[in-house]
Amino acid sequence: MSPAFEWLAVQPYEILLEKMQNHAALLAANKADEVIWACEHEPVYTTGKRAIDNRLDTALPAPLFITDRGGETTFHGHGQVMLYPMIHLRRRGLMARQYIELLEESAIQTLAQYDITAERRCGLPGVWTNQGKIVAMGIRISQGVAYHGMAMNMAVDLAYFKAINPCGLGLNTVNMQDYLDVLPASQQLAQAWSDSLKDLL
Repeated sequence: MSPAFEWLAVQPYEILLEKMQNHAALLAANKADEVIWACEHEPVYTTGKRAIDNRLDTALPAPLFITDRGGETTFHGHGQVMLYPMIHLRRRGLMARQYIELLEESAIQTLAQYDITAERRCGLPGVWTNQGKIVAMGIRISQGVAYHGMAMNMAVDLAYFKAINPCGLGLNTVNMQDYLDVLPASQQLAQAWSDSLKDLL
């Protein structure tokens, strides 16, 4: 059965995080169905529990949340589409590495629909163009259920990334608008991305 898709518009991160954790727990207990949520966030920095960014003690221009996902520090805000699949990997017989590759491939295929060439980079999480990172990723797997997800930069204010070391890599971050004259609507992009992931699953 294919996961349902739901566009949630603009969401405060802390509210969606709690909602996502609750849904993932219900999914693990077979009391909820798989789902793919998509949204934009009010400006916020998030970091995984193992973050090693030495600049986190400096003043940031948006709130910081330490989450239960993997990965380092990144920024979420307007002009960036978030995709939050909640998928029962155990039930589907998927290993973590396989799932991560499916997530990356869904982003690559979605960007290709807009004539943007993107790829994986060996040993580095996320998706990249020839100019820099365009999709960030951080997931958690608990009781066989994967949650958290991915962030695709459409027209996000890249100045926010200058306050951190994005994802611990110290490399360039780019937007879809660097490649396109006309951007799709956020909901349209989210739907296309969700459809790509569903097809791969």
